[in-house]
Formats: sequence, C-alpha cells, structure tokens
Amino acid sequence: MKIISYNVNGIRAALKKGFIDWLIAANPDVLCLQEIKAQEDQLDLSVFHEAGYKYCYWYSAQKKGYSGVAILSKTEPKHVEYGTGIEHMDFEGRNIRADFDGVSVMSMYLPSGTNSARLSYKFQYMDDILEYLTALRNEIPNLVVCGDYNICHEAIDIHDPIRLKNTSGFLPEEREWLAKFIDSGFVDSYREFNNEPHNYSWWSYRANARNNNKGWRIDYNMVTAPLKEKLTRATILPEAKHSDHCPIVVELGL
Repeated sequence: MKIISYNVNGIRAALKKGFIDWLIAANPDVLCLQEIKAQEDQLDLSVFHEAGYKYCYWYSAQKKGYSGVAILSKTEPKHVEYGTGIEHMDFEGRNIRADFDGVSVMSMYLPSGTNSARLSYKFQYMDDILEYLTALRNEIPNLVVCGDYNICHEAIDIHDPIRLKNTSGFLPEEREWLAKFIDSGFVDSYREFNNEPHNYSWWSYRANARNNNKGWRIDYNMVTAPLKEKLTRATILPEAKHSDHCPIVVELGL
C-alpha cells in the first residue's frame, strides 16, 4: 500500500500547476491532502476520477478558502470518519480518516502558531489530538496519521536550529510534545529509512528558501508501532512543486 501525504496550500492552485499529471505519475493507492482551501462543490471532481481516484472524501473548514483536509483513494474504504467529534478541530476541518482492511489512514492538519492566540490554540489542539489518538489506537491498532504537523522534531529537521529555536514550529514545548506523541506508540516512518540531514518538506516562499534548501521537515507519515514491521519504504518528494510543501511517501507491505 502506497500512501502519499501532501499539504497542497490550495488544491485549486495546485491543479493549475500540473497536480493531476503529477498524481498519475506518483500513483499512490491513497492520497492524503491538507490545506485544501476549498469546498467540494468548488471542485471538478471528474479530474480526480479520471486520474484513477474514484473515491474522494473532502472535509472542509466552515470558513471558506481556509484549512480543510481530504483523502483520495483508488479503492473504496470500509468507513470514512469526518472529523473527531471535537468541535474546535472539526470547525476548521483538520481531520479525516478512511478505514481499509488491515489499516486506517488519517489526514491531519495541525494548526500553525502564527501569533500568540493561534499558538495557544495549537497547544490545545496538540493536547486534545493526542488524547483522541491514544483512545483511537485501542479501537484501531493499525493506524497511519499522515499530515502537516507544523512541528520539526529535532535539529536535523530544520535548516537553522540555533537561530530558530524560539520560533513556533521548533519551540521546546512543541518538540517535547512531538517526542511524547512518538513515545505514545507511533513511528516516524521517514526516519526508519533516512537519518541524513538537509531533507525537508516545507520551505518559506521568502528569500529564495527552496532553491537554497533552507527548509523545515514538518510533514510526517506516522504509523502505529504494530505497523513498524510492515514498513517497506518512506521518502520525501521535493521535486514536486505545486505548493510550499512537498509530498511525503510511506509504503506498507500489507
């Protein structure tokens, strides 16, 4: 099973940059999207169906043009769960889950801490989602939580760890939470295959950051511990340029 997660920073904008051609070439079984910034009725769904993704599930924020997540699949899930039942998360369209035989896949978009109010909200979300996922793992032990976590875990995951140590996305409290998240029973699939520096999934649009590879690894395909032995590949696809993020891949031998 090949799963790709991609914060597209607006699916309509990505479509204008060759997204469908890329999708056909990348050929995942399941595609998790974040920051779709669109309602389902604003999209021509036929382009996804023609690319082989007959089953498309969109979970948009109530605020138009903001946030939102989606899952596209070649095969029909047994069940799709829209949201978490936690109002503040669901209002902003931050979680959707598709259950397949043997594995469940969640697309998650964790908030960024762009100002003090949003940072406070980010911490609330972090606490609540960890509690939610801890309970969910009892029900669904084989779980993949894909998405934009908006946190770099360790110094290797950011281009300038010293200068950025007090910046949201690399704050000590955020990094501690991500370590706690992993210790609760998750595996950072990418780090099972690659421990090299300078591999990132997001670059600022400012100061030519992407061309200079001044990036952050804030997107993860986290898998629960029972799936660790099923991991066959995990990588980052920086050559895909439809967004300020790039896609990340995990493959499971199910």
